Amino acid sequence: MSLHYDMPLFRPPSEGDNLIIQATLGCSFNQCSFCAMYRSKDYVERPLHEVIADIRQAAADWPDAQRVFLADGDALALPTEHLLSILNELASALPRLTRVSCYATPGNIARKSAEELVQLREQKLNQLYFGIESGSDLMLKKITKGATQKRMAEVLQKAKDSGMKVSATVILGLGGTQHSNEHIDGTIALLNSAPVTYLSTLQLYLDESVEAEFHRKFGEPFQMPDDLAILKEQERLISGLTPPQPVIFRSNHASNALALAGNLPKDKDKLLVQLHEAMAGHRPLRPLFMRGL
Repeated sequence: MSLHYDMPLFRPPSEGDNLIIQATLGCSFNQCSFCAMYRSKDYVERPLHEVIADIRQAAADWPDAQRVFLADGDALALPTEHLLSILNELASALPRLTRVSCYATPGNIARKSAEELVQLREQKLNQLYFGIESGSDLMLKKITKGATQKRMAEVLQKAKDSGMKVSATVILGLGGTQHSNEHIDGTIALLNSAPVTYLSTLQLYLDESVEAEFHRKFGEPFQMPDDLAILKEQERLISGLTPPQPVIFRSNHASNALALAGNLPKDKDKLLVQLHEAMAGHRPLRPLFMRGL
């Protein structure tokens, strides 16, 4: 592939084998205290002609590409007509295209009308990666997420109603040792009221570039949970989930101490058994040197 990307470039693990097109640079929000991904970039909407040139170049190199991820942080922030032009070009250049996806924030889902989301989905932008992080209003305020549990539930329902799939993430350990139950119980409440298609858990890791900001915004001493505490959070989360629709669950991100996979609620008991085995020391955890973002 001869495309030249504006680095750093991030994408969800599941998009690793797919074509990546940078429709924007950076993140339009870029205030979450735990996230260092786009701190080195200002948010920029790339000119349409540059994006189209990238699509045509990529199509020449990979004409059979079937899935495309629109980077950087949240391409959904683009004006709808701009996005539709990109999607139309992708469909024209890639005849086997089946899916386009991107990151999405609560704010930029909220700013799209229901009709706009349907238009985008009809042009194959049909999966959004959405960072829930926590369903607790206290935690959401402490990490400067820019949304409440109520707003999260509203935009997740809006995405579902438009026919889009949502792949959501939750960050274990985000409340520290002192707010663990608050963090998990708020997250359970959100996930039991709002539809998501996929759910993944990550384990909190603070890059040194944001560590001081995270602690300052947290507003009180923060103690990082150990692996056993993280496993207990996972157990509490899975035990409490009764989602409004079946959810494909994964904790296979490289940050996690324990990789889990199943469908909820069908595989709840199986997942809990695996967690209990790990907590008892009968199932190995991923070594620290193999973990990362």
